[in-house]
Amino acid sequence: MAMHVPKAPGFAQMLKDGAKHYSGLEEAVFRNIQACKELAQTTRTAYGPNGMNKMVINHLEKLFVTNDAATILRELEVQHPAAKMIVMASHMQEQEVGDGTNFVLVFAGALLELAEELLRMGLSVSEVIEGYELAMKKSLEILPDCVCASAKNLHDVKEATAMIRPAVMSKQYGNEDFLANLIAQACVSIFPESGNFNVDNVRVCKILGCGLTASSVLHGMVFKKEAEGDVTTAKDAKIAIFSCPFDCMVTETKGTVLINNADELLNFSKGEEDMMEAQVKAIAEAGVNVVVTGGKVADMALHYANKYQLMVVRLNSKWDLRRLCKTVGGVALPRLTPPTPEEMGQCNSVYLTEVGDTQVVVFKHEKEDGAISTLVIRGSTDNLMDDIERAVDDGVNTFKVLVRDKRLVPGAGATEIELARQITSYGESCPGLEQYAIKKFAEAFEMIPRALAENSGVKGNELISKLYAVHHEGNKNMGFDIEGEGVSLKDMLEAGILEPFLVKHWGIKLATNAAVTVLRVDQIIMAKPAGGPRAPKQQGHWDKDEGDEPEHFDSHH
Repeated sequence: MAMHVPKAPGFAQMLKDGAKHYSGLEEAVFRNIQACKELAQTTRTAYGPNGMNKMVINHLEKLFVTNDAATILRELEVQHPAAKMIVMASHMQEQEVGDGTNFVLVFAGALLELAEELLRMGLSVSEVIEGYELAMKKSLEILPDCVCASAKNLHDVKEATAMIRPAVMSKQYGNEDFLANLIAQACVSIFPESGNFNVDNVRVCKILGCGLTASSVLHGMVFKKEAEGDVTTAKDAKIAIFSCPFDCMVTETKGTVLINNADELLNFSKGEEDMMEAQVKAIAEAGVNVVVTGGKVADMALHYANKYQLMVVRLNSKWDLRRLCKTVGGVALPRLTPPTPEEMGQCNSVYLTEVGDTQVVVFKHEKEDGAISTLVIRGSTDNLMDDIERAVDDGVNTFKVLVRDKRLVPGAGATEIELARQITSYGESCPGLEQYAIKKFAEAFEMIPRALAENSGVKGNELISKLYAVHHEGNKNMGFDIEGEGVSLKDMLEAGILEPFLVKHWGIKLATNAAVTVLRVDQIIMAKPAGGPRAPKQQGHWDKDEGDEPEHFDSHH
């Protein structure tokens, strides 16, 4: 037994070799807080209209230049378990309301940073958590009092533009008026009277060239495709949509044909041609003048389509087919049969046009309440257009949130300071040690206007003291004026910088939950990563997902 090596006593005895464990405040809690602080620091500089952009290159070497926190986090692939929790919270915010992801990160980071101070002062973790939860409850009670306006009529483009503008402003500062107007037109045109709004119905089509100001809104759909045949326009289109290739029918079973002489061979291929012609003719006779297919278009079929003046458009993705069905009110047919009048789609015009040097096919609907509208976005680089697309996303989501809840709170740090002020005074009235945590919760709110100020190159402390002063006089809507010289304040209700109530509501909730979850951890135990031979790094095809099996029949791998 001389070979037996005794293990270190203590916790490590029970675990396999190579397991790591950290416990206690020093090792676990502060470590986690540190990681989350770093994360919040990263995205904090991207907060607000003057936020900096981040350049993120993900594992597929795709370049992102953006200040949209959700995108940055999605591409960063955060590894640290505690920081991951905060990332999750911000993803939840993205799914719940679609905007305010950065708010969650900055706020949760601030909460943890201040929690660290409290813990170093000697408070226990449970007291900090209790204080935070009380403060969160209180702030969600106070929040409705901060509401300063509500959206009256979302069917009015002007009003919708005013609501969408602040959301777009934080992503595309300087172009917000132009973009917000486009987004508002797109949203209002597909917002039905019944009042349920689907974000998916605002499509974005990005085309290189020109500049942002050449963007436009179309009712209907735009595809970056060319028409297959000779016919490139169709007015009052009756559309047949096929999810199968536009080709002659192939028999289901394998058949063998025995051909004895040349005549039979001629007849055989002639029969095929006649069959094809008959099919195309039947489709044309049903009144169809546009054929949209999800598969490939055979030369023979195309020839007959040109003969009968059918416009043929090929779409590769089945999602696009479905959306198109929704737009034109058609049904996708699984095989080449002439459509019945109910299965045909209708739209005013289908035409091929050139935008910049890109050929696009436009399915245009004149009637206002179309099912789908498309924003055609122009820009000088792909990265720029991706960023504009994110701004559009935020704008559309803001519209959706307002459909759910019309209340608005003032932006630019006005709401945060008001909450901080009231929660501080609520903390004063609490006995017990929680009051320290409650006051720190209020202090965390100051991080938001401070981030806005610092990104604009203004001293944070000066701004916050000025804001407190104005709010103590009862001007609830005063916030930081980004466009002013130095530290200047402005009434946010007059300036029209408002945020949806739900964005703040969920943001505070999710950030606090995430911070509390991180604080609740007191031990980190990491088992040794599973051994076994390491899989060799595959020099795979770029299109493969991580972890796909390599294809064995590819000789060049």
